[in-house]
Amino acid sequence: MKVQDEKVIAGISCSQVLERLSDYLDGDLPPEGREQVEAHLRGCDGCSRFGGEFKATVSALRGLLGRPGGLPEGFRARLRRSLSSGSGRE
Repeated sequence: MKVQDEKVIAGISCSQVLERLSDYLDGDLPPEGREQVEAHLRGCDGCSRFGGEFKATVSALRGLLGRPGGLPEGFRARLRRSLSSGSGRE
């Protein structure tokens, strides 16, 4: 993935941060990788903003998925359609 106005901070580029963001949020990066991502996020406003939005989205989805009663009716089908279309909107 190529990022417009990409920066290299703490030895890691914006593209590399975005590739590792999910693992970072899940706690699946080794300590050195975690420190590198955190240093980049501290120094890069764009990645920091995107990372915050991504974290909020992941947290919201985890909250929905963990609710008693499961997902709302039709949610899986809407999600599949949305992901298949690539638009993120119905």
